[in-house]
Amino acid sequence: MSTFSLEHLVRQPKTPQTNPPLLLMLHGYGSNEQDLFSFAQELPDELLIISARAPLSLGFGSYAWYTIHFDATTSDKFSDVPEAKNALKLIDTFLDEVFAAYQLNDQKVFLLGFSQGTILGTAYALNHPDRIQHVVALSGYVNQELLNTPLEKDRFKHLDFFVSHGSVDQVIPVDWARHTPAFLNKLNIAHEFHEYPVGHGVAPQNFYDLNEWIKLRCT
Repeated sequence: MSTFSLEHLVRQPKTPQTNPPLLLMLHGYGSNEQDLFSFAQELPDELLIISARAPLSLGFGSYAWYTIHFDATTSDKFSDVPEAKNALKLIDTFLDEVFAAYQLNDQKVFLLGFSQGTILGTAYALNHPDRIQHVVALSGYVNQELLNTPLEKDRFKHLDFFVSHGSVDQVIPVDWARHTPAFLNKLNIAHEFHEYPVGHGVAPQNFYDLNEWIKLRCT
């Protein structure tokens, strides 16, 4: 019996195949693995989907990947960086466990995050572009303090991003996310950037758009 370092939920591919693509979900602060997993049944049939639970319990079914300073007025003060770096190591270990447990296509790995999960997912993909090909970055931003340096452009040739944000997000200001396209452009990373007229959440049109983006890349 396989053991895993993170509690998680699994949706097997609806169309059985050898070496399916993987989609790993990382939820936001104060949520749990059930949250993003509510999307799973609507995502492409080819995917093996895993939704991981963050390690820090906040009580009452709420979890976090690391401490957040909600009174911060700038993005560089928002996250507890040492805790976030530990969370990145934990995600790396968990991915090792997932690949050991399942026969997966290691050339079609998707990482879908929301909010705190996006901050980590983006950093993880940029630090490990050999392990992740596609990133869905919802309602987050790039925290450059979490990135390994130097950033070598030629390592990111196979990486692409779907980035979206609510234009009236009351938790993570949309201005923080608007820096992401310029950052990705500097690294020659393919990406789409979308804004939707919502707060800190995923609008129906946002889900439709990200789902279509994933479909084009998992077949």
